[in-house]
Amino acid sequence: MMLELYVEQGGRRLRCGYTTGACAAAAAKAAAELLLSGCAPQTVSINTPKGVPLTLDVLKPSLAGGRAICAIQKDSGDDPDVTNGVLVYAAVEKRSSRIEIDGGEGVGRVTKPGLNQPVGAAAINAMPRAMIREACCEIAAAHGYAGGFSIVISIPAGVELAKRTFNPRLGIAEGISVIGTTGIVEPMSNAALINTIQLELSVLAAGGQKAALLTPGNYGEDFARDVLGLDMAQQVTCSNFIGEALDAAVRSGFQRILLIGHIGKLVKLGIGMMNTHSAYGDGRMETLAACALEAGAELPALRAVLGCVSTDAALAVLQKTGMLAGTMAVLGGRIDAALNRRVPEGVETGFVCFTNAPGLRGVLAKSGNADELMERWKT
Repeated sequence: MMLELYVEQGGRRLRCGYTTGACAAAAAKAAAELLLSGCAPQTVSINTPKGVPLTLDVLKPSLAGGRAICAIQKDSGDDPDVTNGVLVYAAVEKRSSRIEIDGGEGVGRVTKPGLNQPVGAAAINAMPRAMIREACCEIAAAHGYAGGFSIVISIPAGVELAKRTFNPRLGIAEGISVIGTTGIVEPMSNAALINTIQLELSVLAAGGQKAALLTPGNYGEDFARDVLGLDMAQQVTCSNFIGEALDAAVRSGFQRILLIGHIGKLVKLGIGMMNTHSAYGDGRMETLAACALEAGAELPALRAVLGCVSTDAALAVLQKTGMLAGTMAVLGGRIDAALNRRVPEGVETGFVCFTNAPGLRGVLAKSGNADELMERWKT
């Protein structure tokens, strides 16, 4: 059933879709209903974390040997998602207690540390797992069932689709991830997002603002507000478009620009990548390894960094080998240089690069002028 939810981007009306996580939860709920009632529903309704209710068509129901299976077809709306149209299956069986969730055909398996799930687990992220549990608990309560469920999520097309993603490089083998933090896919138009960044900066400049505060997304905004104590009322979210945001700030007449971002994004500036979307490349571990080498790291540490699948995992390696501070100093110099290269002479840039990694949360690197620039937004 098509989701009639739209967003306006760049003068275009774009239709939203729903995530693989939402599909998995809906399929599991339908299968649980079939298992407990013996009757397959034609549609199934779930609530998404975003607060948008979904009513989805149930496909390919079957019940045999105490195992119920149902499928939901993914609809990405107007977002160019490689998983659009795939069938997400859930197979549900009774068990004595608890709800156990695993992945079947086409759902990847985590092979390296540093991802959302532990090594060996199915690549089904925390929010989809919570949605699946909630949906099945709702069915159990409706039927007075006090036992548990064994749930296996499968996406048969995921085996081939994984070859078109970064999953193999990230250490997710044999399939795709089941992801989604809101349950809803909001279509993204690059041109529309860049236009929005330009418009927001123009409005701030017209209102008398003299310096621009940029954050790539929620992580940067939350850290700047909660840890650095900055007033975020007039910050601009630049998403992956760091270079375009700098250009837009210059066009709007800003002479001072401060960028606050998570290392997972800003590390890419260390090799001059000004669009940090994964579709344009990665290079995070290679950049960290190069910085660590320049800082004096030895070969075992470099190999360990190159084997990591996330910046958090790489930071743990660098801390363990005593190379974290030196590596971040080198990376900070590279980020500083990349920002300065992008803007004309006379425009001052600064940055704060941070991590939320357990045991390390805080500023990893910052420009020499960052503290002075931040004073403009101190609450």
